[in-house]
Amino acid sequence: MTEPEPTPLPDFETALAELEQIVNQMENGQQSLEEALSTFQRGMELSRLCEAGLKNAEQRVERLVSDNGAFRIEPFPQSEADE
Repeated sequence: MTEPEPTPLPDFETALAELEQIVNQMENGQQSLEEALSTFQRGMELSRLCEAGLKNAEQRVERLVSDNGAFRIEPFPQSEADE
């Protein structure tokens, strides 16, 4: 018997939209305890995914630097990205 394939992870925008829906559901307070726990678990997974996506984007940030009147793209310094 083969194992089911894992569900692909959503992209950042999809994960964030689903996370917002989860927050609304939980604020509604109409879920059973078991449903709320399951929803909370999914929310935490999405939260970690969004956090990783933001960290990845932060590491890819590039800044324009003036170089004798011309501009060049320079990688974001790692020391500033870690702050």
